[in-house]
Amino acid sequence: MPTPTTQPLALHPAAQDLLFRQARTADRFTDEPVSDETVRAVHELVRLGPTAFNQQPLRLLLLRSAASRERLAPHLSRGNREKTLRAPLTALLAVDTRFHRRLPELFPAFPGAADLYTGNDALRERSALLNGALQAAYLLIGIRAAGLAAGPMSGFDEAGVNREFFPEGDLRALLVVNIGRPAGPPPRPRGPRLSYEETCTTL
Repeated sequence: MPTPTTQPLALHPAAQDLLFRQARTADRFTDEPVSDETVRAVHELVRLGPTAFNQQPLRLLLLRSAASRERLAPHLSRGNREKTLRAPLTALLAVDTRFHRRLPELFPAFPGAADLYTGNDALRERSALLNGALQAAYLLIGIRAAGLAAGPMSGFDEAGVNREFFPEGDLRALLVVNIGRPAGPPPRPRGPRLSYEETCTTL
């Protein structure tokens, strides 16, 4: 196994391949089911990722049944419907816009944390979306760590999804993610990525 003196990344190259180099966004999946045990194991891993004030606003609604995904399908863009109906598991990711109610429990080191968001809807919503997106990224990596593939999608009618699945109003849809074992090769070559020189500046 490479040591830090010979390899700048501590993670084994095989794990790097699994999480990044060989991993691809999936549009088609096999019929193999994704068990509750697997989803729980992924969650137990990725819930340890950091968020501001440990607020953890992300919520997952797991759509396993055909009926649940048929409720979702009309709100998806045309290109996302069929692959969602055929996926072994679809996770509807949402953020709790009233996450601050749990901060006394989740961040006891700062008893006044909840007060920063009370009465400030704009700040609370921005923070929920930012930290929920951060948690969603952890989730995608966790899915890959389980040897599965994820197909994240933002092409949906947010208002329609919220009315259908989150009518109480506290939760707001963020992302739809199909999960399973990929079927066949990727549909297209990997798109180009920006280089270090194009994205990183040192002051």
